[in-house]
Amino acid sequence: MSPADFDRVKRVADVVLSGMALAFTAPLQAGVALAVRLRLGRPVLFRQVRPGRYGTPFTLVKFRTMTCVDSDGEPLPDVDRLTRLGRTLRATSLDELPTLWNVLRGDMSLVGPRPLLVEYLPLYSEEQRRRHEVRPGITGLAQVSGRNALPWPERLALDVAYVDRRSVALDLRILALTVGKVLRREGITAEGQATVTKFDPAVVG
Repeated sequence: MSPADFDRVKRVADVVLSGMALAFTAPLQAGVALAVRLRLGRPVLFRQVRPGRYGTPFTLVKFRTMTCVDSDGEPLPDVDRLTRLGRTLRATSLDELPTLWNVLRGDMSLVGPRPLLVEYLPLYSEEQRRRHEVRPGITGLAQVSGRNALPWPERLALDVAYVDRRSVALDLRILALTVGKVLRREGITAEGQATVTKFDPAVVG
C-alpha cells in the first residue's frame, strides 16, 4: 500500500472510530467534566495550540488537570500544579477523551507522534523534524515503548521510526498495546517528576 493510499484508509478509520468512541464515552466524559468543574472550577477544558502535520498549528483540547494557584490564591510552582484529580485523569488517560474531537476534525489521528509544544519546533534536528510528516496522534510508537518515561532522544527517534514504518498492521499493534499501557498506568512521567520534563537539546542531546 502506498503512503497516499494508507493515509486515505487511515483517515476513514479515524473518522469512524473516533465518532464511535465519542458516542460511547459521552456519559463518561460528562462525569469527568462535572468532576473537573467541581474540583478545579472553570475552565473545564484545557486548550493549547500545538503543531500538527507539517507543523501547521491547531488547538488541542483535553480535560484540565492542573491549577495555577493554591487555596490562598498564591501562584504554585509547576511541580505542585498537577492536582490529585489531575493525576488520576492522566494516569487513566481520561483527560485525553476530548482529544477525540481533534481526530474527528482531522487535526490529529488516533495513532501518530504526540503533538508537542510549538516552542520546540526550532529546537529539532532535521531528522527529528520528520515527525511532522504525518498527523500527530493520541497514541504512538513512543507511547507504547515507554511513554513519558523515555529520554527525549529515544522518544523522538521512535516518532521518526513510526513515520518510516507506518502501516495498518503497526497502527493496530500500537492501539492494542496502548490499552495494556493505560490499564497498567505505565510510563506516565519520568521517575521523580510530577509532570513531563521539557525538551532541551542542549541538555538531552
